[in-house]
Amino acid sequence: MDHTFIDSEVFKWAILPLLIFLARMCDVTLGTLRSVFVGKGLRKIVPLIGFFEVLIWLLSVRQVMQHLDNPICYLAFAGGFAMGTYTGLLIERRLALGIQVMRIITNQESSALVNALKEAKFGVTLIDGQGARGPVKIILTIIKRKDYEIVAELIKQFSPQAFYSIEDIRTASQGGVFPGAKPKSGRMDYIRGAFPQK
Repeated sequence: MDHTFIDSEVFKWAILPLLIFLARMCDVTLGTLRSVFVGKGLRKIVPLIGFFEVLIWLLSVRQVMQHLDNPICYLAFAGGFAMGTYTGLLIERRLALGIQVMRIITNQESSALVNALKEAKFGVTLIDGQGARGPVKIILTIIKRKDYEIVAELIKQFSPQAFYSIEDIRTASQGGVFPGAKPKSGRMDYIRGAFPQK
């Protein structure tokens, strides 16, 4: 095998650090996703992700250890870690896995918002509460994470002064009420059409 290119300065100072950067980015991305999947209870895919994560890590560390005289490799290794963390979180956000509980608290008339949530096929639990400034309504709804923007849009339309908080749920029993299939035009378009801005 011809090692001329591998021994060249271009490979040592440019291509090798780039490969280390990409390898480290991939293994940290997989590690970030693995941690997220464990937290979401999706354990079946975790061992496979862990296998490739460690394999890629070993390959990248081996190259760094073989080129201890090249500080660019250190920077590439560290930079790959940072980029991998960012990429993993970005992918996880795009996947929008899991379910959340949304707590909506309002001291205003809430029937329009409750009806809008029900019309959009979201399950709703309504509780009377007492806030610092008097009686309030507490609206609880369990949503798929990908549906957050839809619910936030309904709150903005029907109760813009409401306070709401969101919390991830690891597991939930069967039987909850969740929206069905999305219309072809997209559920957000459906919501905006069904409930025009006041």
